[in-house]
Amino acid sequence: MTSDDIRRTFIEFFEQQGHLRLSSASLVPAELDPSALFTVAGMHPLKPYFQGVEKPPRQRVTTCQKTFRTPDIEIIGTTTRHLTFFEMLGNFSFGDYFKREAAQFAWTLSRDGFGFSEEDIWITVFAGDAELGLGPDEEAIQAWLDLGVPRERIVECPREENFWQAGPTGPCGPCSELYLDRGVEHGTPDDLPGADNERFLEYWNLVFMQLDQNPVGVLTPLPAKNIDTGMGLNRMACVLQDKATVFETDQFAPLIALGEELSGRRYGEQFATDKALRVLADHSRAVTFLLADGVVPSNEDRGYVLRRVMRRAIQHGRGLGLPTGFMERYATVVTELMAPEYPELHEQRELVRRWLASEEESFGHTLEQGLRRLDELIARARDADAEGIAGADAFLLHDTYGFPIDMTLEIVAEHGLGVDEAGFESLMSDQRARARSAGGRGAAQSGLRERAASLAGGAGFATEFVGYETTDAETTIGAVEAEAPDASDPTHPALSGEAGRRAGGRPARLLLKLLESPFYATGGGQVADGGVLECAGGGCRGRVIDVIRLGTDQVVEIEPQHGTFEPGERVSAHVDRATRHATACNHTGTHLLHAALRRLLGDHVRQAGSYVGPDKLRFDFTHGASLSAQELRAVEDDVNAWILESHPVRALSTTLDEAKRLGAMALFNEKYGEIVRMVEVGDGSFSRELCGGTHVRNTAEIGLLRILVETSSAANVRRIEAITGSEAVGFVRERDRELQQATELLRVPAERVGEAIRQLRERVRELERAARRDGSANGGVDVDQLAAAATQTAGASVLAAAVGVADGDALLQLVDRLKGKLGDAAIVLGRGGEGRVDLVASVAPALVARGVRAGEIVKAAAAVVGGGGGGRDTLARAGGREPERLSDAISAAQAAIEAALSG
Repeated sequence: MTSDDIRRTFIEFFEQQGHLRLSSASLVPAELDPSALFTVAGMHPLKPYFQGVEKPPRQRVTTCQKTFRTPDIEIIGTTTRHLTFFEMLGNFSFGDYFKREAAQFAWTLSRDGFGFSEEDIWITVFAGDAELGLGPDEEAIQAWLDLGVPRERIVECPREENFWQAGPTGPCGPCSELYLDRGVEHGTPDDLPGADNERFLEYWNLVFMQLDQNPVGVLTPLPAKNIDTGMGLNRMACVLQDKATVFETDQFAPLIALGEELSGRRYGEQFATDKALRVLADHSRAVTFLLADGVVPSNEDRGYVLRRVMRRAIQHGRGLGLPTGFMERYATVVTELMAPEYPELHEQRELVRRWLASEEESFGHTLEQGLRRLDELIARARDADAEGIAGADAFLLHDTYGFPIDMTLEIVAEHGLGVDEAGFESLMSDQRARARSAGGRGAAQSGLRERAASLAGGAGFATEFVGYETTDAETTIGAVEAEAPDASDPTHPALSGEAGRRAGGRPARLLLKLLESPFYATGGGQVADGGVLECAGGGCRGRVIDVIRLGTDQVVEIEPQHGTFEPGERVSAHVDRATRHATACNHTGTHLLHAALRRLLGDHVRQAGSYVGPDKLRFDFTHGASLSAQELRAVEDDVNAWILESHPVRALSTTLDEAKRLGAMALFNEKYGEIVRMVEVGDGSFSRELCGGTHVRNTAEIGLLRILVETSSAANVRRIEAITGSEAVGFVRERDRELQQATELLRVPAERVGEAIRQLRERVRELERAARRDGSANGGVDVDQLAAAATQTAGASVLAAAVGVADGDALLQLVDRLKGKLGDAAIVLGRGGEGRVDLVASVAPALVARGVRAGEIVKAAAAVVGGGGGGRDTLARAGGREPERLSDAISAAQAAIEAALSG
C-alpha cells in the first residue's frame, strides 16, 4: 500500500462516515494562535473549534495535516522512525460522537481498510490516577470489549502514557491507543504495548476530551465531549510496506537514492553514511515544505528554526562530498513526490529554489572556517584532557560562523566530548535581552482575549459584521461581561491610562457582544475601529476602545462614559469615519506596495507581517538585500501612478480554488474557508489579494503614498514604513518647509541646496583632517576614562567599546594611546555613522601567544554589522554597513576575546 493509498483510504473511509474533509492547514499557525511557531499536531489548526471560539463547518471532520516538530532533531537519522516533517491523519468530532463510535471507526478501518488481523491489534487505555481522583477508563474498556477485543489484549497504562492535556490547565481527557503486534521475533513474550520495545508499534491514538482541569488537579466535565485522533501516515507506511525504517518507504526511498547518486556511497554499508543520507532525506522534506509555506531563513523565531534545519542538512551534505546545489536537487525530488497532494510545492518551486541556493551559498562561506575553528577547539580540549568545549566557544561558533548549537553538540559528541550548554544558554539569554526591549503588553492582550472568548462562548450567538456596508448601525446588545474588572484595580490587564486610575467600584472598561456590529475587529495586520455606542434615548454612552476578533466572531471593548449597558438594550453603533478612512487608505496602499515590490524585485517577495493603522502602514516582506534609493523611488512611483490612474477597488466573494486560479495572493499564516473575500484593484492584473480588511473604493482616495524608511526586520526580511493621504501631504509640506529653511540658511535657490551641502561637507572634512594633523583627533574622548573601563579576563586586560571619533584613522590613533596605558591588552574599538562602521582590533604579542588574534576578533565583529576585514595577529581593521548593530558587534568581539583567553 503506497503512502498515497494510505492517505486516500483513511480520508475516504471517514468521508463515508459523514466527516467533512478539510485541506491541510499551513505549517505556519494562524495569526491568532501565538502558542507555537509551527503546526505541531493534526488538531492544532482545529483548536478554535475545540475551544468553542469558532463554529466548525461540520461536527465531524477529517484531515491529513502536514506537521513539523524539532524537539528530537539531534536524533534524526539515528532511529528508525523519528522525523521533523510528517503527515498526520485524523478524525475529529466536536460534540457529536464519542468513545464507542471512535473505537468502532478505528477497529473497522484497521481491519477492513488496512487489512490488519484482529489477533494482531492490541489496545491501551487509561489506568486511572489517584492524584486526579480518576479510576480506570471503564467506558473505553467496555467499548473495546463490545467490539470483540479480548480483555487480555486491553492494557491499562498510567497517566503519563494515556492521559492527554494541552497544558497545566484546560481541556484534557484519557486516551486509547491502538498497537500492532509485529511478532515475538521483534521482542520477547513478556513485552506489552505502552512499554519501550520494538514488538508493539503504536499506530493510532484516540483522545477523549471530556474534562476541564482548572485549577491544577481539579477536574470538571466539559459541556461538550470531543474526539481528537491521530495516525502518523509515515509510520503506517512503514508497517504496511513491511520496511524496517520509514526511510525505506516510498516517500523517502527516492531521496535516499538521490543521496547515493550524488555521493557515490551506498545506503546500508556504514552507519555514518546512513545517518547523513537519512538527515538529508528528512530535512530536505522539511525545508521544502516550510519555504513553500512562506517561512524564510533568518535569525529569529521560525526563520531561525528553518535555518537550523537547512544548515544541518548542508553540513551533512558537505560531509558526504555532495556537489554545490544539492539542496535544490533534493527539493526537486520532494516536489515531484508530494506536489500531487500539496500543490503549493509546485506553485512555489522557484521561491524554494531561490532560498535554498542563497542559504547554501551563504553558509558555505562560513562552514569551512567554522569547522576548522571547531577542530581546533576539539583538539585543544583533548590536549587539556577536558570534558568538552566551553559555552563561550559554542556561542562564538553560533554567533560568528552561524553554527546552530545542536550541530555543534552533534559534531563534538562524535569525538566523545560535550559542550557547556548552560554557559552557552546564558550567553544566548544575554544576547536576547540586549536585542529586545521589555514589555508586558503580550500578557495583558492574552488576558483580554481569554475574557472575550469566555463571553463569546457563553453568549450562544455570533455577531454579524456589517462594517463593509456601513459605518453606522442600529443594533442590540446580546451579552455583557458578567464580572468586569473593577476600576479600583489598575493592575488588571484590561485597564490602562485614565480608565486604570479611575476608582469608585464601577467597571472602567467593559466587554460586550452586539447582534450586528459595524466595528472592524483587529486582524490581518489592521487595527480595530474606534467609535461610540449610544443607548436609545441617550440613557447610556460608551467609547469603543478595542474590538477583539474570535475567528469569524467578535467582542467589543468599551469605556462607559455614562449609564449602564444591559443585554437586550437597543444601541446605535457609530464608527469613527475619519479614522476608518485613513486606515482604509493605508490598507489599500499596502496592497499596492506589495504589488510594486513584486513587479520590481520578483515573485519571491511575500508578505511577512504588517501593521495597518490610521497613522501609517508597515509592510514586512521576504527579500535578501536592502533596497537602493533608486529601487525605493521606482516602487513609490509605481504605487503613486496607480493611485493617480483612479483604479476602482472591489471586494468579491468567491471560492478559494477560484481565487487561487485567478492568482490572488494569500497569507501563509491565515486560515481560509471555502468561500473567501478577494480584494482586487482595477482589473486585478497587478493586485489581487485575499483580504478581510477595509479598503477605499477607488485608488484616487489615497491621494499619495510616501515611503518613510526601509530597514531590516530580520535576516531575509525587509521592512518598509509608509504614509498615505493627509499624513503624506503633511509630510511633504513639512519637507517643503525644511527645504525653504535650508535655502534661506545657505542663501542659495532650492535647486542648488544639494550642491551647497556637498561643499559644506567637504569643508568639514578638510577641517577634520587639519584637526588630526594637529593631534586632536580623539573627538573629545577621555582616554583615561576609557582605559579605566577595561576588564580583567584570565589575567589579561580586555577593552571593547564604541567611541565617538571621526573615522577609522582616528580609531587607530586612539588605540595607540590606549596601548600605552593598558600594557598587554586586547583592545577593540568601533565607531559608526552615515551608514558605515569602522572597527579596529589590537592584541599584545603576549596575548597572541595565548590564542587571541586581532584578525579573527575583528572578523567576528564585522560579520555582525554586515561587513568584513582582517589584518595581522596584533592589529587588524574592518568595516561594515549597519551602524545600528555596532553594540552587538562590540559584544561579539568581547565574547570572542574571552573565549580565546579561556581556552
